[in-house]
Formats: sequence, C-alpha cells, structure tokens
Amino acid sequence: MRKRLNPLLFVAVLLLMKPVFVSAEYLHCKNESVNVGDTRSALLQRCGEPVIKDTFCKRIEPKQGATVDSGVVVAVPSCRNVDEWTYNPGYGQFMTILQIDGGKVVSIKYGDRVQ
Repeated sequence: MRKRLNPLLFVAVLLLMKPVFVSAEYLHCKNESVNVGDTRSALLQRCGEPVIKDTFCKRIEPKQGATVDSGVVVAVPSCRNVDEWTYNPGYGQFMTILQIDGGKVVSIKYGDRVQ
C-alpha cells in the first residue's frame, strides 16, 4: 500500500527548491550605501565624484504625431539624457556602474573586478 504525501509538506519542499532572486546591488561609500531610488545629490554626498561620467540618449517613443505648419503629420523620435557614472570602490572590489535618470538612481550594475 502506497503512503500518501502530505500536501503541505509537498508545497513546502517546492518553495524550498524555488530559486530566490534578490537584487543585492548597491554601492557602499563612506560607511553609507547608495541604492536604486536614491537621488543624484545623495549619491554625490555619500560617494563623491565618480571616476567616469558618461551620458547617453535614451529613446522615448514618439507621440502619435505632431502637425507642422504645412499640415503634414510627422513622428519625431526623441530622447532624454541618462547619466552613467562609474565608481571604483577599491582593490578586489567590482567596478560599480550607476544609471541616473530624472535625478534618481535607476540601475546599479557591477563590472570587472578592480586589479
């Protein structure tokens, strides 16, 4: 005779097997951390100037169309500037790249390990 598995035990085992994806990406500077959502000024105050500053134009989907004087409807693609700042946290650590959009940190990624 087969023994029946307890449904609660089965669910508990499935939950333990499920991989957990946690974003642990942050930048630690001067005993403080910078996280996604922090402002540009908080980043500068906590970490100072980055080793590299770059800006790129992030495409914004055009609106339905704009009418010009001649009556022709044109779709003008536009973009907004997004800053990308790179920090070197020190020997053995990973270069840390932060994207700043609209004055807030929107992305933190790790690059190569500092040699």
